[in-house]
Formats: sequence, C-alpha cells, structure tokens
Amino acid sequence: MKIAVTGKGGVGKTTLAAGLAKHFARCGYQVYAVDADPDISLGTTLGVPEEQLAAQPPLIEMKELIKERTGAGGAFYILNPQVDDVLDKYSIDLSNIKLLRMGGYKQAGTACYCPENSFLNAVVNSLLLGNHDVVILDFGAGIEHLTRGTARGVDLMLIVTEPTRVSVETARVIQKLAREIGVPKIRIVGNKVRNSREKEFLMSSFDKDELLGVMQYNDELWEKSMLDEPREMEEILINSVSNIFNLIRGGDVEAGTAAKS
Repeated sequence: MKIAVTGKGGVGKTTLAAGLAKHFARCGYQVYAVDADPDISLGTTLGVPEEQLAAQPPLIEMKELIKERTGAGGAFYILNPQVDDVLDKYSIDLSNIKLLRMGGYKQAGTACYCPENSFLNAVVNSLLLGNHDVVILDFGAGIEHLTRGTARGVDLMLIVTEPTRVSVETARVIQKLAREIGVPKIRIVGNKVRNSREKEFLMSSFDKDELLGVMQYNDELWEKSMLDEPREMEEILINSVSNIFNLIRGGDVEAGTAAKS
C-alpha cells in the first residue's frame, strides 16, 4: 500500500507520517518512508541522528545523478528514467524502515524543473510492493505535489487538517484535486483537537465517509519534540497515531468509522 500524507502547513503531516511509519514497522511491515517535503524533516521526526542525515543529501540535490538518468541538458529528457538502484544506494536504513529523502522544489521564477520532477516520480513509482510492504509519502504543504503528478499511484491519501476554517478549506481543495487525478481513497484526519467543540466542528465539516478520525492535541509530544530523546519520542509518536493506524490496517478506511473515536 502507498499512503500519501498532506495538508496545510503546520497541521502535523510529518508527525502523522512518522507515527504511521513507526507503527507499521513495529508490526513487522517493511516501510519505505519517503520525505517529499521541502523542509525534509521526516528523518528528524523518525529519530535519525543529524550527522547521518547530513551524510545523505536529498535526491533533489544530486544534480549529476538526475542529469545522468534523465539525459537532461538539452531540449529533451527521459520521462521514465532508470532508477532501480536508487533505493538501495541512497536510502537511510532504520529498523524495518528505509528513509528516502527526496526534498522539495525550486522557488518560483527559476528554470524548468521537469527533469527533476520526472526523476522523483520515477523513484516513487519504482517501489514495487509485496503484501507486507508499505510506502509512507510525506508531502509538502499545499497542492504542488498534486499539480506535478507526484501523488499519482498512491492507494490512500490522508489529508490532515486542524479544527480551523482555513485549514478545512485547504483540505477541501486538496481533496478535490486528489479526486481529479484519480486517487482511489481519500480520507480526512483531524489533528490538534483539544475539546469536544473542536471535534464537533470537524465532524460537521466533512461527511462521515470522508473523515477517518481525529487526533488529540498532545502536550507531551510538543514537549518531547524539543529534546533529543528518540526512544521516548518513538513511543509518543506511535501512541498518538494508534487509532488512525488501527483503522487503516483493519480496513475501516472504507467506512470512515474512526470519526467516532
């Protein structure tokens, strides 16, 4: 299964992506955690030491590799470059997790980004999965990954939203675009919910079959995020996403019943 996690900036996408990756890995799945956020913070949230992250730069920065595989440099480039060896050569190995740092896109006003985008799409699409394999894609904020087509081929898109009108409106835009590109399953995950009023707001903003569930605001997670205690952080991460994980793994993603929890 390929799961994409997206939403408005600051809603907790990376927290959910990291928590799901840890949860699936603990249950014996082989997890491919793909950091496609320009902030490339998934590795830090997963507890990878800074020196290990520094030793493996994001794929988007490997200009010579991209040029070699796509044939970029002239007016044409290869749309489906050979990338079979990329995962083994350029991923970071954790316990049952392979972290692939893709990185983000150039700023507006720069040159065409087509070869890089072609390369990254090929990497994502090259992940051929067995029954006990899971891909977790941590996308950047907003809709760029949808307009560039990186989200094509995912089985489930989780759109994270806070209990605010702006965040809900952003989730609606992403939901519409995801439907247009043919994502088969799209579910909303409410996050940072502090009370029953905020939960009711989210439940009234989406249909029952759209809202997968809600995650409570977690003071302990916030406090531990300031400390270098990866083992304790792992337990908090796993616990914080356990209801969402159980619904995905148990098949209730079809019915959206987590909204009751």
